[in-house]
Formats: sequence, C-alpha cells, structure tokens
Amino acid sequence: MNYWKLTLAAAVASSVLVACNDTEEDTSTTTENVDGAAYPLTVTDVIGQEVTIEEQPQRIISMIPSNTEILFELGLDEEIVAVTDIENYPEEALTKETIGSMEFDFEKIIALEPDIVFSHESAMLVSEAGLDQLRSAGIDVYVVEDADDFEETYETIEEIAQITNTTDKAQEIIADMKAHVADIESKLEGVEPKRVFLENSDVPDIYTAGSNTFLHTMLEMVEAENVAASKEGWYPISTEEIITQNPDVIIVSYSYVPDILTTLPQRPGFDTIAAVQNNEVVQVDENLIARQGPRLAQGLEELAKAVHPEAFGE
Repeated sequence: MNYWKLTLAAAVASSVLVACNDTEEDTSTTTENVDGAAYPLTVTDVIGQEVTIEEQPQRIISMIPSNTEILFELGLDEEIVAVTDIENYPEEALTKETIGSMEFDFEKIIALEPDIVFSHESAMLVSEAGLDQLRSAGIDVYVVEDADDFEETYETIEEIAQITNTTDKAQEIIADMKAHVADIESKLEGVEPKRVFLENSDVPDIYTAGSNTFLHTMLEMVEAENVAASKEGWYPISTEEIITQNPDVIIVSYSYVPDILTTLPQRPGFDTIAAVQNNEVVQVDENLIARQGPRLAQGLEELAKAVHPEAFGE
C-alpha cells in the first residue's frame, strides 16, 4: 500500500553549480534561468544518486500522484508528457499519456524521450530495476523523498522547483501552505485533545497509521491522540482492539466502500464505541491527507474539522 516507508539511509542533498559571470570566457557552456541559477545543475536525490541536468527540462514524466500535483502547481502543464494511470488531480493530468502505477511501462517511458523522470522513494521496491534501465538509456531520474512531515514536504517542492526552474512559484506555494497551517493551528488553540482512530481500509483487513507515520504527525498537529500509536508504521488492527481503545472519533480515510459510514457503525460491538454512539465517524479525502504536495494543508484542515468541528463553526 502507498504508505509503507522504506528504510533508506541516504539523505537528500542538493548542490547547485555557480553560474559563470558574464565576463568569463566560458559563459557559453552555462544557461542562466529566470531565477538566477544556472544549468548544468547537479543535484543528489534521496537514494544518493547524483544527477546532472544539462538544460532546463522541457519533457517531464511523473511516477507518483504527489509529484504530479507539485509539477502542475508549479505551472509545468506543457512540460509534463506522462503521468501514472491513477491520477485524479488536477483535471489536466487526465489528458496526459500514462505509464502505469504499481507496474510501470519503462519501455514506453524511454520511447516518450523525457528530459527527466521524477520517481519516489516509496515506489523503489517496484521500480528500482526499471529506473536503472532509464539511466542506462541516458534519461535523468530524480527520486523524491517520502516526506515525514510538512517541513520535508516543503523541501520536496523546493527540490522539484530547483530542477525545473520554478523556484519563485515554489516559494509562493510554500508561503500559502504555511499560512494555511498557521490558521488551522490558531483555530485549535485551547481545544481539548480527543482520542482518534484512523482507518485506512475496510474489514477484514483493517489498516491504521501508528506512530512514526506522516498521518500520526498530522493527527498530533490537530490536537488528536492517536489510539493506534502503540505500534510504529502502518499495520493491521483487529475490530476487538478498536473496540477496546474506544476512540472519541473514527476517521475513515478511504472511499472505495461507498456506504462505509453506514456499515462501519454496524460492525459487531461497535455500538459500544464512543465515536459511534456520538455519531463521530467521519470520512476524509484520502488524496488530501496522503499526497505530500501543495494540497496537504487542505488535508490538515479536513482532519482538524473531523476531530474538532466546533473549532471551525461546524
């Protein structure tokens, strides 16, 4: 599932080659961009691969929806030539060529002749060999970090913007996100934390977010006590354990079961749970809270409203 974290030890590092002065003889080898940086540009991705981008990318492929959302928000619609087959935002993404999702068509990626491919750390288990194939074909590949919090998400946006020469737009996006987060936190000042269970899949295999997950961090940000925090990562949990934990709020973070808000409270024993008794079973948009991109602040607000609707006048 999308939330599993890889235990890669490489840290993100970015280094930019300094632009040559106009008076130097070798300025013909350096292309200056609108933000004052220059190509060739050398960066190092999350798995330690050094990538040198010779010129501003004109043909871009995204291998995960979070990257796609960032790229579109940076204004790169014309440059994006292909995305995954599970895209649903923005609408423009649905008009692009697709290259698969859990199984990628690397031959098609090569045939599309991209200048750069943005992969993702969370997909390395299913794409590592294919990415090597792309590199062997002379295609630049940058593996984006699987962010653990908002700060790392901001860094991801900055890194993609650096590579694509859209840093000014990135700063606007990040400033808007930070302002949105600050507004949410101000509305939650003084609220009493509630015990919350977040459910990511239906019976018989219910999965939840334990500690050391991005969603656990987001729950903490909205004054929620994660009742599943005794274990780390994403893990299966029994209905008996959910009943024992007796959460004040149950958040459903999936939409593949159309009537889940009706069927969940009808599970055996769930009528004893405070969240069910008080009609505090709430569904949120999984894309907003799971994709590490520009809409993440909207996801935080959805979580905050699910836990503390009174703080938002609801």
